[in-house]
Amino acid sequence: MPGRREFCSNGGGTLNSAERFTGRVESYRQFRPRYPDAVAALLETERALNQSSLIADVAAGTGLLAEIFLARGYEVTAIEPNAEMRAVCAALAKQYPRLRCVDGTAESTGLPSHSFDLITVGQALHWFDLSRTRAEFVRILRRGGWCAVVYNERRLGGDGFHDGYEKLLREFGIDYATVQRQHLTPERIPGFFAPSEMRRIALSNAQLLTLEGLEGRIVSSSYMPQPEPSSHRSSSAQDGARAYVRYAAMRAAIADLFEEFQQNGRVRLEYECVVYYGQLE
Repeated sequence: MPGRREFCSNGGGTLNSAERFTGRVESYRQFRPRYPDAVAALLETERALNQSSLIADVAAGTGLLAEIFLARGYEVTAIEPNAEMRAVCAALAKQYPRLRCVDGTAESTGLPSHSFDLITVGQALHWFDLSRTRAEFVRILRRGGWCAVVYNERRLGGDGFHDGYEKLLREFGIDYATVQRQHLTPERIPGFFAPSEMRRIALSNAQLLTLEGLEGRIVSSSYMPQPEPSSHRSSSAQDGARAYVRYAAMRAAIADLFEEFQQNGRVRLEYECVVYYGQLE
């Protein structure tokens, strides 16, 4: 697939990341891309999972990655520092009783030592202190345990729609460039696994979005405007008015982009779902 890609961000570490998604949880849960079931099937084929495996999903967000394992009958402990996201994730326990949600971070999960067979991380490794996180993962993994880091990497260009989507983010994003600079490059991720061997596989993924879905997908990103300023920014009346004007202009730009490229009331946003996985020693 042509074009550059980004790592979509999630919960986590620096840039006050645990609170960056406060106020965006509904959009996140509804409009973020799901993960292919093939991710779980891959880990089963590689014998990183068996019927008795216990999984810790770190920076679980609203449970998008955890859900593919829960649907296959696995027991999952979801660790998430953001209270709003954790509450949405915990609600999945009504459907999946083998889910447990706890407050914690990648660097300090609060979980018992040597108690998990697989640790998963979706859209979040770039937020972590990698040295402290690796030490914590080794602590909570059983001997021979595995780690899988999964990213839906959005296509950044190569056709009119994806070029326009990226231009819109750069025009209206609040700190888009700052977040982009924090992202881990694919060349750096093996260093997290080292000296253990890391494997990589890419799976195709996509969203077919209505206008509502396209707007929700964009607003779910922590660097995009909201109708009111986020809690970690100034919330004066003047800032609120500016935020509203900026948000309204962004919505108009989203509508224009959708109208130009929609087919049968949908636009197609493409990704590669990349899985980095291996055993941590």
